[in-house]
Amino acid sequence: MTRKASEAPTRPAEIVREYGPFPGSAQVHGVTFDGKDVWFADGERIRSFDPESGEAGRAVTVRADAGTAFDGHHFFQIAKDAIRKVDAATGEVVGTLPLPPKGMAAGLTWAEGTLWLALFQEGKILQLDPETGRVLRTIDATPFVTGITFVDGELWHGTWEGEEGKQSELRRVDPASGEVKERLAMPAGERVSGVESDGGELLYCGGGPSGKVRAVRRPRRGTAGRSS
Repeated sequence: MTRKASEAPTRPAEIVREYGPFPGSAQVHGVTFDGKDVWFADGERIRSFDPESGEAGRAVTVRADAGTAFDGHHFFQIAKDAIRKVDAATGEVVGTLPLPPKGMAAGLTWAEGTLWLALFQEGKILQLDPETGRVLRTIDATPFVTGITFVDGELWHGTWEGEEGKQSELRRVDPASGEVKERLAMPAGERVSGVESDGGELLYCGGGPSGKVRAVRRPRRGTAGRSS
């Protein structure tokens, strides 16, 4: 059973910087962070940029349809009906994991030594064995879940509801129960595809067809306000 978000505290998302659009990339799907550079999937590649300067960096050519994750040595990239494991240094595909047979795979992240996968319409977040793709655990979230990330014990995910992205938000959920604890509303029409933390105060959010990545400030625990 998916969770309702209507009672969770809501505030406008604080967008501190925008990156892109990047020449040759019409879409931003998954987003990840390697500790130095931000990487995003644009359909045909995983591309990087320096979050300080905004300058484009390396690119790895691999089909990149949705979520992206990084474990310190490899990228994990959703591509059609599988997750491809890619050597970050060489760009070589070194393994393939199956996706669940049902559900539209969206977000992907690495945490606690495992992969976490969001299923878009089903509103579920799955913990996967990174060697076999076996489902270890399921969290019931809210429908239309996109990118996901963990930081400081918090689980955040994006939403993308409606053609105009009117309901796009970042949501903090209880990683044990899936209960929505906090909502950050994006500006009208600004969609959220991939989501990744920088390990600190920022959440990097893919902007889907805008071709942009937005840095959103993560509220400190205890500062969440309630608004209509």
